[in-house]
Amino acid sequence: MTTATEPQVGALLRGWRERRGLSQLELALQADSSARHISFIETGRSRPSRPMVLKLADHLDVPVRERNALLLAAGYAPHYPETPFDDPAMTGVRQAMERLLAAHEPYPALVVDGMYNVIAANRGILMLMEGLPEHLLAPPLNALRLTLHPEGLAPKIRNLPEWRGHLLAQTDRQLSLMRSPALKALYDEVAAYPFPEGAGTESVAADAPFALPLVVEHDGHRLSFVSTIATFNTPMDVTVSELALETLLPADPETVKYLSALRP
Repeated sequence: MTTATEPQVGALLRGWRERRGLSQLELALQADSSARHISFIETGRSRPSRPMVLKLADHLDVPVRERNALLLAAGYAPHYPETPFDDPAMTGVRQAMERLLAAHEPYPALVVDGMYNVIAANRGILMLMEGLPEHLLAPPLNALRLTLHPEGLAPKIRNLPEWRGHLLAQTDRQLSLMRSPALKALYDEVAAYPFPEGAGTESVAADAPFALPLVVEHDGHRLSFVSTIATFNTPMDVTVSELALETLLPADPETVKYLSALRP
């Protein structure tokens, strides 16, 4: 049960509704309810049933972890399990990810969790990490730290101001969708990193006019990538819902040629 200091389910639902830009009537019509009932739930005059909490969360597109938080705030047990990635029950997920990572070689690809910790990576990512200091490579390897730390990839990224801005904006959007003190602390940490001396400020608009590329130097070669991110559709587990497969696709013929020549 919630305490006086914990958020009530009505207040949480109202917050999600306002984030989605819906009126009480619009949400009621979507959830086959009434504006009066939605109002009573939000003000605490009515306690929503467990199915109603899940229905409203679904129509509000609430992240899976936060759906469990809504249920707890309403006095119910969580609905979605949170299975560790190394649990035997996750064997199928791990194998699927490993196949996708291997299939993407020689181009870089990695899997991260909701805190941007690297769960798995292929040899293309290992190539980009060559020469980085041990303290950044110690577990848990974090993709945000690795990319933006002044001793990490940051000095090698030719369009660092643009790419740094993109990563911070992406993390900020994620924070707007979940209450995560740990992620907020990570964001504050990486946002405070000093800009590496002499870091590139190259203009890259001509490389990939349809998306912002990541332009990074490796062994004297200029490599240009476009990032794509894939997530699971309709996940039923908190861990699975927060997994993201990021693949780096070559943005120019020179990058294709260079990486193809490195293939064993």
